Amino acid sequence: MVPERFAPVLAELAPLAERFAARGHRLYLVGGSVRDLLVGGDPTDAVGDDFDLDLTTDARPDEIKAALDGAVDALWTQGERFGTIGAQRVGADGRSRTIEVTTFRSEAYSDDSRKPVVEFADHIDVDLSRRDFTINAMALELRADDAAPELVDPFGGAVDLAARQLRTPSGPDISFGDDPLRMLRAARFIARFDLEPTPDLVEAVEQLGARLEIVSAERIRDELDKLMTVDHPAPGLWFLVDTGLADHFLPELPAMRLEHDPIHRHKDVLAHSIAVVENVRRPADPDAFDFRLTRLAALFHDIGKPRTRGYSAGKGTTFHHHDAVGARMTRKRMSALRYSNDDVEAVTELVALHLRFHTYSMGWSDAAVRRYVRDAGDLLAELNVLTRCDCTTRNAKKAARLARRMDELEERIDELAVAEELAALRPELDGNQVMDHLSLPPGREVGEAMRFLMEIRIEEGVIGDTEIRKRLDAWWRDRNR
Repeated sequence: MVPERFAPVLAELAPLAERFAARGHRLYLVGGSVRDLLVGGDPTDAVGDDFDLDLTTDARPDEIKAALDGAVDALWTQGERFGTIGAQRVGADGRSRTIEVTTFRSEAYSDDSRKPVVEFADHIDVDLSRRDFTINAMALELRADDAAPELVDPFGGAVDLAARQLRTPSGPDISFGDDPLRMLRAARFIARFDLEPTPDLVEAVEQLGARLEIVSAERIRDELDKLMTVDHPAPGLWFLVDTGLADHFLPELPAMRLEHDPIHRHKDVLAHSIAVVENVRRPADPDAFDFRLTRLAALFHDIGKPRTRGYSAGKGTTFHHHDAVGARMTRKRMSALRYSNDDVEAVTELVALHLRFHTYSMGWSDAAVRRYVRDAGDLLAELNVLTRCDCTTRNAKKAARLARRMDELEERIDELAVAEELAALRPELDGNQVMDHLSLPPGREVGEAMRFLMEIRIEEGVIGDTEIRKRLDAWWRDRNR
């Protein structure tokens, strides 16, 4: 019996099922949609805006287009040669839904390519056999009549979900040989559904990890992002390290495992880093901070420690050195994974700034707060979250002390924000005013003057138009002696 939570999805797809049945074709809901509905949850979530639907059918692409004609609001055919027709459909509730309908497929791969040679199949079991894991190799046949839909599960995916086991429909060496990205995808499902991989799956990843090299950096990046944004990514991250898979796309991660942290006395820096990732929780308000970027910054924040073994809280410049090395390594790795320039800049800056909080151990003067806010810029919320989450000590007193200091900093930021428009921190004079006052053309001298004025703004706050111009005149005279 199909659970009641499937009802909203079945009702939404009923008109399409009728159209395919009228043309003598069978239509199935397939893959992640079936898996997620079996896992459970609020049925209203199942028909949310971002719950896209994958369908499969014995109909060929031309027949799919004919069945969809007049039943969808938009249709695209970029994947037609692979048997996939995409469509956009607005339901009676006004929600827009992306639907992809694909002909049953049987695929073959060459050893040096991820691009399959596609052959169409006539039976659902053949199509399901080519999917990555048993939990994704289930289908729900959609009926045009009042008959209850039938769950098609030839490889025991529902049982594996219940038993919390990750298996492949065919041998894992075959599955991962076909598409090596599935090895990285395994880490995501292990983490998301708290699954235990079978021994033969683990062995296949250990043996075939090098095949990940034929997968594009963009696909690896996208899969890493998906892993980093599940609720509890730690089991997946440990899977990547323990199997050696991380060596092939993120070698800095296992390199941290043997690096002990003398300050926090963690078993190793990798254990600490993964704990920090876990500490970054998805905000109730999505606008509170960028969850994905903060999670990535947590993963990379101590990436420089293997290169800075002299790191010590008691050495004045080592914070900066550790941050600078970590930032360079973060930029290099994220660029290699083809992250966008904006993502690279944001995460690199967070890594570079993540220890800044600890340099103000004597308290938060107004100047220190202004400088902290100025340096963080648009990443202030993310930096504060990362700083809080960087505390993984089991010493309750130490953790409480750090939390109090962070509370104090945020209170000071709020106080100065009200008094000084801290979010828009800038010199009291702008560049045009400097040029007018000193009779200067645009150039290097104006930039030097603006940096001088910014230091005054940070150290002393707003001192007034008359006083700031006096200071500017004095600086200009001293500069030109």
